[in-house]
Formats: sequence, C-alpha cells, structure tokens
Amino acid sequence: MSFRSLVGVSSGRYLLLGNEAIARGALEGGLGFAAAYPGTPSSEILESLISVKDAVGIYAEWSVNEKVAFEAAYGASLAGVNALTAMKHVGMNVAADPLMSSAYTGVEGALVIVTADDPSMHSSQNEQDNRWYGVHAYIPVFEPFDADEAKKMTKYVFEFSRRFKHPVILRTTTRVSHSRGVVELGPIPEVRIKGKFNKEDRYVVIPANARKNKIKLLEKWDAISEVVNELPFNKVEGDGKKLIIASGSAYGYVIEALDYFKIRDKVRVLKIGTPVPLPKKILIEAAEEVDKILVVEELDSLVETNVKSVLHDSRIEAEVRGKDLVGYEFELNHSRVRKAIAKFLDLDYSVPQTPNQPVVSVPTRIPTLCPGCPYRPLFFELRRLVNQEKIPYIASGDIGCYSLGYNPPYRMQDIIIEMGSSIGVGYGLSITTDDNVIAIIGDSTFYHAGLPPLVNAVWHKKPLIVIVLDNEVIAMTGHQPAPSSKDGKETRYIPIENVVTGFGVRFVEVIDPYDIKTVREVVKKALSYVREVKEPAVIIARRKCALEVVRDLRRAGVEIVPYVVLEDKCIGCGICYDWFVCPAIIPGSNKKAWIDPELCIGCSACAQVCPTKAIVPQKEYNKEEVEKFWR
Repeated sequence: MSFRSLVGVSSGRYLLLGNEAIARGALEGGLGFAAAYPGTPSSEILESLISVKDAVGIYAEWSVNEKVAFEAAYGASLAGVNALTAMKHVGMNVAADPLMSSAYTGVEGALVIVTADDPSMHSSQNEQDNRWYGVHAYIPVFEPFDADEAKKMTKYVFEFSRRFKHPVILRTTTRVSHSRGVVELGPIPEVRIKGKFNKEDRYVVIPANARKNKIKLLEKWDAISEVVNELPFNKVEGDGKKLIIASGSAYGYVIEALDYFKIRDKVRVLKIGTPVPLPKKILIEAAEEVDKILVVEELDSLVETNVKSVLHDSRIEAEVRGKDLVGYEFELNHSRVRKAIAKFLDLDYSVPQTPNQPVVSVPTRIPTLCPGCPYRPLFFELRRLVNQEKIPYIASGDIGCYSLGYNPPYRMQDIIIEMGSSIGVGYGLSITTDDNVIAIIGDSTFYHAGLPPLVNAVWHKKPLIVIVLDNEVIAMTGHQPAPSSKDGKETRYIPIENVVTGFGVRFVEVIDPYDIKTVREVVKKALSYVREVKEPAVIIARRKCALEVVRDLRRAGVEIVPYVVLEDKCIGCGICYDWFVCPAIIPGSNKKAWIDPELCIGCSACAQVCPTKAIVPQKEYNKEEVEKFWR
C-alpha cells in the first residue's frame, strides 16, 4: 500500500520504509507544519508528508535550503504549532546557526529536527556523526534502531518536545531510513496549523536576554537528563557479568549477533535510544554488576566516551571496550558486529567464506550521466575547448548530478566540497591563481547556497565564470521542485538570469546546452570578458532534465524516436562512445558505433558530435512536438 492510502488507517501493521515510518509518526504526533530541503537519505520524509498534506490538512513545503527550512519550522513552533524539519547530515551544518539559538529560546509547540546520517557515504561527501550537535547545542538526541521504533519514537518526541518546550533531534541513518519494516499504526489526531506568537524577551537573543536564557537552558537540561532514565527506549535486557551497550541501529546488529551465538540470555544488553543525554542512572545500575563492557555504535565514539566518563565519576572499574574492537569507519554490518562481540567474549568466530562463484569477466563501467542528460554536451564541449585551445583552467565543482563530470573523459570537476562551494572556492582561486576559473553549479544548488558567494564575487569584481546548469528541478534527490521550476501550481518561477542581473552581473547569457556550437562560442566569449573586464560572467545552460522529459512524453502518448548509426558512414572514430560517453552508445563491430534503442531517448545531441553525420533519427518525426516538452 502507498503511504497516501494509509491516511485513514488508525490501526494494524503495515510494511513501511523507515522514512515513511518517521513521517507517519510525525502525523500521529500531531504534526502541523513541515519544511525540508531534499538530501539523501532524508528526502522521503517530506515527500511522504507532501503526498498527504491536503488529505490531512497540514502545511508542508520544500524550502530553498536547510537553514530556511529550519527557521520556517522553528517559527511555526514558536506560534504553538507542532513542526518538523528534515535534512541529511551535512544539511545540519547549513542549519547550525538557528539550531544553536533554538535551544536557548525554547519553543511553544513541538520542534523535531530529523538528521539522516550517511555512514559509508553512500551518497555523501563525508561521514558525519550529528549526535555531537546535541551535545554542542544542549538538544536531546533520540536514535531509533528500526522502522517500527522510528515511528514510535517520532510520535513520542513530539510529546517530549511539547512537554519541555524544547527542540529535539531525531538521528537516523541510511540503513534505518532506507530499509523497510513492519510498523504498527495508530490514529492521526486533529491537526493544528494555526497558533499565536506570544512576544517574550527570551526570543530576542541579545546578550542580556541570552544570559538569562542560558541559565534556564541548563536547568532544563538537568530535568531532561533525569527524564531520559524513564523512557521506554532506554532499557536493560538479559543478565550476566558482561554488558553490551548498543545505540540506535547498533542494537539490531547486537541482538542478531547474540542470537547467532545462542547467548542472548547470558549477556546483559543496555539499549540506548537517547545517546544525548545518556541515561546515567540506567547505565550505572547496569554496569555495577559487570566486569567488562562493550559499546557498539555507528560512526564516532560518542556513547563510549560518555560511558567512560560516567563510570569514572561513579568509581565503577569495569573495563570498557568499543571502537578498538568495532572500528570507526563506515556503517556497521552483521559480520563486523559478530567479530567484535566474539573478541569481547572470547568466542570462536571467523567470517563465513562465500561459496566459490564462477569467474565472470564484466567490463568496468564508470558512473555516468543519464541518456539525454543536458549536462553531457556541455561537459563534452568544455573538455574539447580547453584541450584544443590549451586553456589553463580550474573547474570548481559542486554537489549534484553534475558531480559525475569529475569522471573521465570529461574531468571537468577539479574541486567538490559542499553546496555552493563551486563559486566560493572558485572565487578564492580566481584571486590566488592565474588560471581561468570555471565554477559549475546546478540551479537548485545555486538558490541553496550560490547566491552569497556570487554577490561577493560581483562586489569585489573578481574574474571567474559561473556556469549554472539549469535543468529546472532538483534531479539528484528525486526531482523535487526548485525556484527554477516552471510548472509549480503553488510556487512562483524565479528565472536565474533575473536574479544575477539584479546582483549586478553584466555578462549574462542563457544557452541551450544541446546547441554545442553555441556552447563553445559563449564560453569563449565569457573567457575573454573576465580576462579583459576583470569581473564575473554568468552562463545559464537551460534544458529540462531528460528523465522528466521522458516521463512527460510517455504520459502525453508522444512517441520517442531513437537515433541510429548509419554503418556505411560511421568510421569508428569513437568520439560518440569514448568522448561523448552516452550510455546508449557502444562500440560494435569494427569499432563502429551502435545505439541501444531501449536507452536512447532521441535527444539528438550525439548527432552534433559525429564528424561524418552518421547518426540520424530512426524515422521521421515531428521535432517541434517533441521539443516543446524540453522547454
């Protein structure tokens, strides 16, 4: 069943994605307001809420970035409305400024902040343990271990946040967010989306008020630290002289490992659902009767460090092991936890060997852009231009689908750090090097974090080229809308050229990346401009995401006509499959190109790069009818 179809269901057990379980828990907790910026592995939370917002009567939006989303939810909570904001782990860095102050002021309605961490960096630039934000900001952190607990815990933290009038962080991980589990549903209460803001000095965090707020914050933190000892998410199971402490998803791995060794009842297990603050009373009671302790947690040694501190203060001399057995890097798995527990308990264990498999030679396939992606002809021509004219350049890249431009043969992303860094880092390089700096950024990322560094570059008149890849959607995270989206019913389209012109950029060109000749001409023109005028130039490469276009064509019943290679004209030069690198084009016999009709979407860009005009449509078709879907 779809998430939307469960709106009217008030009981029963259903299979849900972890992120769907969080969304359901929020609804059952009385959610009225939700805002987020998409980022894997968190995106499905708001997607689920948006899918039911009209049916349930809540307010839900995709915001321009995580800071804006946080502030919007924070503002709603100050009016007494129960609010949620969700983001991936690095998104918390963007929202950190208001996060820190929200603990000082407190809230009126609930404020739940979901951070989806990404151990093993499945879709991220780093491994970041956001439980530390709770320590830093005096905000309690709740951590579920599976989908069912994610739903129960989310519902509970709304009550917890309202009770203490304090923000709460719900920390999940990729494995919890993107795995499915059986979830027990409950009723969705009546929604409240309007409230009243009561003006109080605590909301004005000037130093005089902030000092008073800090005293109250510390008093509240003491109360929260006591209450976590009473929560059902923190509990002791089993018995014995050995204690395993497991936080969040680690608990599931630990329990399955103990079952594997058939010693579930012989080892004491302390399940931690609130790593920040740690339930000290439960910990002390569990540790007083054991001689050895193993802490299993994902990413940093936050719980382990705090356990050692609590035991030291309590004069408990049990030996504590943790990351020395479990390891710091990457996400947990069954064999890794079993191996750590076996060493801890002196059990015989060896990682099971996989059965011998027949050797199959599979050619290496580098991740590449989708067939028809408008970024491909742009990267192709940029690479060809700098190669042919021997242009010294630095391609300052950014976070998005176009990160794939780092891979060969394009190699047009020399630096990728975080959202918006293409312009910010490129700006610094434009000052400190003599190379031509080309900052490459997507449309959503431009609105997310590209505006301030571009203003800075315009203000200080520094020579860099900014290429905004405008495919009119947030493609990498699942095609969520952006300010550059033209077809929003509840939103207003904001053309990028209007924004940059308003900033004072004097060189602004909008191009079609499928028009490869124009791409070359405009980039050369921009290079001359920044060298001569010594100020930024902005090129907006606009064409809709190919996946969106294919979907729209199919829904409209318009035939997609693939392109084919005329074998008598093809000379096997390899430009189309070695340098243009469309996954629909592969070398055939005698190195002549062959186009897979199942992958080709008829974009026609490859026809422009073929030197012998050997690539043609399979049959005649109405190009104007198809082209209107790309615009």
